[in-house]
Amino acid sequence: MHLTATHINYYKICHRKLWLFTNGIGMEHTSAIVYDGKLLHETSYAQRAEKYQEIELTAIYQNVSLTGKIDFYNAKEKIIHETKRGKTTEDAHEWQVKFYIWLFTLNGIEGVTGKIEYPKLRKTTTVFFTEPDRVYLEEIVPNISAFIQQDKCPPILHSKICKKCAYYELCYIDEV
Repeated sequence: MHLTATHINYYKICHRKLWLFTNGIGMEHTSAIVYDGKLLHETSYAQRAEKYQEIELTAIYQNVSLTGKIDFYNAKEKIIHETKRGKTTEDAHEWQVKFYIWLFTLNGIEGVTGKIEYPKLRKTTTVFFTEPDRVYLEEIVPNISAFIQQDKCPPILHSKICKKCAYYELCYIDEV
């Protein structure tokens, strides 16, 4: 089993989206919103390429391979920088960064914090990692592993965030 920060993010947003994603149904490539977010990531902090580095971390937890690809990491200050388009799913963004911090901890690097940057909103959120956060991630990793192996796709969420989701047309195909 291979679990990424995207799995954590989708688990917090929508179990259906998570299930579809992990079963090889990717809709992000057709989404203008996802493309806009990718452009934002690539162009917002162009000067960072000189200063910070994009890194990928891995760890094994309970026979699950964990991977995180971090936008920018300032090793001197031990700060993860994650760029996001909007705050609609802010809780999921925070848990994605907490997952990254946990990966650092699992690799023996303590004291890492995170910053979620919303360039379009000119806002920044600082993310800290606590003991209850660690316990929560330790609990949801096996839950996500079991969940994504289910044979049946979860029901539609019917939330206001659905209309901005890359999977919207797939989920609501009968209603469009």
